[in-house]
Amino acid sequence: MLNESKIKLMTGISMIEKDKGKDLAIVHRYFKGDYIGRHMLCAFLGYTFCWCLGLLLVAACKVEEWFSLLSLKELADYFVGYAAWYAAGLLVYLVITFIVYFIRYRRASLTMRRYLERLKNLERRYEFQGKIKEPGREVRKS
Repeated sequence: MLNESKIKLMTGISMIEKDKGKDLAIVHRYFKGDYIGRHMLCAFLGYTFCWCLGLLLVAACKVEEWFSLLSLKELADYFVGYAAWYAAGLLVYLVITFIVYFIRYRRASLTMRRYLERLKNLERRYEFQGKIKEPGREVRKS
């Protein structure tokens, strides 16, 4: 005879595996600091690469203006200003990246906890069913 509650429990477990399987792999493969740090490093490298491309584009547009200045002091002031904008933008971007991946890891760990609780519940049901149906062993009902 089919046990309806056990079927619902197994269906719920398989739905978690199907929908949140990627999140479960995150928690299983990484510590929180490693996961967040990895994505912050990727964000740093991506932001720096894009900033350098943008700086090259600006330099291509303003190269004539910069060479007409002929003063290294004014040219250095331009680059200090660009470096300040880079640092400010990088800081904002890394803070946003940290928050996003911290929340993702936290949600994934909560999903993993719920998944493991359901698996333990299912295991307990199978153990209980195995004890009742063991041959040669009487089960007393009170």
